[in-house]
Amino acid sequence: MARVAAARRGEIGLQIMSMGQVAGRLAGGFLGPIDIDALREAVRNALPTISLGELEPIKSLPGMVRAAVGTLDKIWRADIDLSASEHPRLQALAALESEVLQRLPSSMRTPRALVDLALNRLIHAHAVLGPVEIHSHSEMPACWRRLLLAVANCVPVVWVAGPRLVPDWVIGKNIEIRQSPPSGIAPDVYSCATPQHEVLEAFRWMRSLLADGKAKPEDIAIAAASPADYDDYVSALSHDTNIPIHFVRGIQAVATPSGQTAAALADVLVNGISQARVQRLLRRLDGTECLAGLPRDWTRVLPADAPLSTLERWKQAFSSVEPAAWPGGVDRSKTVLDVLQILEKGPAGAREAGENLLPKLPLKLWQLALEDGPATALPVTLTRLRIADDLEPASHPIWTPAISLAASPRPFVRLLALNAGRWPRRISEDRLIPDHIIPIEDLDPLPVSQADRSDFATIVASATQATISFSRRDVEGRLLGRSPLVGEFEEAYLSYGRVPEHAASEPDRLTARPTEFRATPTARSGLAAWQDWYRRQINSHDGLVRPKHPRLYKVFQQPMSATSLRMLLRDPIRFVWRYALGWRQPEETDEPFSVNPLTFGLLVHETLQIAVGTLETNGGFGKAKLDDVTKAIEEAVSATAAKWETEQPVPPPIIWRNATEATRKVATAALTYRLDSLPDQKSWTEIPFGMADGRSRSQLPWDPSLSVEIPGTGIIIQGQIDRLDLSGDKRQARVIDYKTGRLARDMADVVLKGGTELQRCLYAFAVRTLLNPKVKVEAALLYPKAADGEQALFPLSDINGALDTLATAIACARASLEKGLALPGIDADDSFNDYSFALPANPSYLARKRPIADKRLGDAIKIWEAP
Repeated sequence: MARVAAARRGEIGLQIMSMGQVAGRLAGGFLGPIDIDALREAVRNALPTISLGELEPIKSLPGMVRAAVGTLDKIWRADIDLSASEHPRLQALAALESEVLQRLPSSMRTPRALVDLALNRLIHAHAVLGPVEIHSHSEMPACWRRLLLAVANCVPVVWVAGPRLVPDWVIGKNIEIRQSPPSGIAPDVYSCATPQHEVLEAFRWMRSLLADGKAKPEDIAIAAASPADYDDYVSALSHDTNIPIHFVRGIQAVATPSGQTAAALADVLVNGISQARVQRLLRRLDGTECLAGLPRDWTRVLPADAPLSTLERWKQAFSSVEPAAWPGGVDRSKTVLDVLQILEKGPAGAREAGENLLPKLPLKLWQLALEDGPATALPVTLTRLRIADDLEPASHPIWTPAISLAASPRPFVRLLALNAGRWPRRISEDRLIPDHIIPIEDLDPLPVSQADRSDFATIVASATQATISFSRRDVEGRLLGRSPLVGEFEEAYLSYGRVPEHAASEPDRLTARPTEFRATPTARSGLAAWQDWYRRQINSHDGLVRPKHPRLYKVFQQPMSATSLRMLLRDPIRFVWRYALGWRQPEETDEPFSVNPLTFGLLVHETLQIAVGTLETNGGFGKAKLDDVTKAIEEAVSATAAKWETEQPVPPPIIWRNATEATRKVATAALTYRLDSLPDQKSWTEIPFGMADGRSRSQLPWDPSLSVEIPGTGIIIQGQIDRLDLSGDKRQARVIDYKTGRLARDMADVVLKGGTELQRCLYAFAVRTLLNPKVKVEAALLYPKAADGEQALFPLSDINGALDTLATAIACARASLEKGLALPGIDADDSFNDYSFALPANPSYLARKRPIADKRLGDAIKIWEAP
């Protein structure tokens, strides 16, 4: 800002520099202060080569480089000589300092060395420097004081204090002091609800200044003593209000495209090469040299649900893809595998991965993050990085730390977070040199608490209009205290829902004008839904839809499974969401930490299919001996596990091994359960019916594409029968539906169980329809997990009666839904309802609406009472 002001005044020959640059200019020989980036690199390279005594256990931890750089900088600014100390901690730091100085370029010197050299060349001060002015200093580090006092004896030196206090060591010396009176304004103080509310009020204030023409953008500043906690709020509102605001400290690197690219690489290296992570990374690297020739839609050749968490699994997936299946007909798997070879090395190959894969800007961030800590800490070190936002501070409002604003005050300022412990901040010890080794007042002559107080006074005294605010509660709802800096100023209470004089953004304006907002379609719809939810009647927001809706007509023209029919019978609104609207739960693409019951059931059924198929090929399942069954199951488990590892997300190895062992036990129990063999029995498992794509299975007892319609309903069903035993003359059939869960109580009396147990009845009807209406069919549930002595097989005694009851219930449910009654059913409040998020988030909603909905559904709910 000083350079901008000089340029606007048309200054020629004016040099603007820091005290370190002044010392370097006077010392001559192209000398200068130590660059912070060079110091960081030197510290990082020096730490592994030396012993730090009691600091040795922590020198490889994340943040050690940052802590060491900060400590050395403090020591040098305080002009402390470490070599003279006998304390072990300071001797270790002295060794580190010596090693670091040897690694720095010879042109970079410590403040003490620069000052000593400069003092020997004071005779040249008039020619090299000329008159000197010191601006924007409340205090000056001890290392530069003796040089400034000596220069003051050679050339005119002016200490431009403005409204600040002048340090005692300057007063009475050969230095002219220029002070200006403070503005004398009393700041406006506001009590806000939360930190987010504080930021919103700050943007309202800024909008009012700009809209009224009271201030230009470059005259406005919003500041906090420690602004990091507010960065996200300021950034979000800056975009929402369309007011670009310059972040003086820079923006988080991971919030930029380059930072996201580096973060994607870190995610892969630290957490593994799963398909989701690799795809995210390669999308970020699209167009780079390492992916030359790789088409953007290459991922279509991969199995969608396979996690591919190892290089071998990636190779297996690519080996099953024909070259013609690749976009353009050219196999590009080598390009992807070359990248995976690098990524598989994990954090150990972080540097190689960055250099070989990342473009220029992400690579720079990557290198800075590696300098700040080990590769395993990349997810942490990357989030600490900040980069410039490319906005010119001389033409934009600024979001800044108080220390920066105090150095270059602006006329219109808003100070945030005037809460106890935040402004002023509490004095904290240095991370490597605690107070009992070097007192804080010696290591840091201007402690953070005193600096915050000084900055606050300077900012307010320099401002034309100053506004300060504090939060009553934090983001977690805890009460917060006021800062002592607020003092006796009279505060104004601001409600979060107040009507502002100037709205910050379009949403803020609509919120401030309820009448105008109420007229918007969004508000009308939302208010109507809210009111309808509390009315003791059924309405469109509870599931009433247009009778004979085309979406429902289309659904009922498609084949239905037992699962969809159960949903139709027991929860019509969820049936509509799932099948008419097509809502789907996102598939889990990463490796899960366990095998859920549904996944375990699929694993068992697939194992049974392979095992029975093998036994039927080798003489028949009905005639197989126990050893043959055991062997077939072992082979089936191995084959199924290998297939799933390639195509499905599987848990960690130890859990996966336990799951496959449990699969083996359940499959063995299922196939060795003693059932009377049918004459010349032939068996099948996972037999499709009503499916056009089931024709790929050969030697089935029927054509799987044939339709099966439930009488009197107009509904066609489809599914897969777990197991079918058929006699040689096709006059007797047995349908077994395996249940891999725990045995429920009173299963002996279960027929349809309120519409939850439909498979036995539907599958028996399908077998009779597809084979012969006169075939004698037995249908049963089998629980392989049943304990010894417990009943495991539960046959359905009256198939015809169950089918009549079920057909009547389905017809009623369909008729009810076609009338537009897509209402919550008995399963709506089930704890396993994965669509419960779509219901009103009100615990009393179902209790209020269900009785009314049940009356509207009428006969369609009778199935809920069926045994």
